[in-house]
Amino acid sequence: MKVSVAEAKNKLPKLIKAAENGERITICRRGKAVVDLVRTATSKKRNPRLGTMRGKGIVIDPNWWKPMTDQEVDAFLEGRY
Repeated sequence: MKVSVAEAKNKLPKLIKAAENGERITICRRGKAVVDLVRTATSKKRNPRLGTMRGKGIVIDPNWWKPMTDQEVDAFLEGRY
């Protein structure tokens, strides 16, 4: 199917639907072919893979959430921690 740029502008949703159905649309400017509107070959949607990081998390200190002791605070402030 050949259409002009103005016609393509006015009927773009219909042309996209036709391309999805396998039809090849050529958009012309002043009678010369400029663009071909075709369905893409890679229109498959990939589903996300969940759980790929399972078992890869490392917990260094299981008590990370507890407040620091006074000795730990002093060591941290002195740069020894």
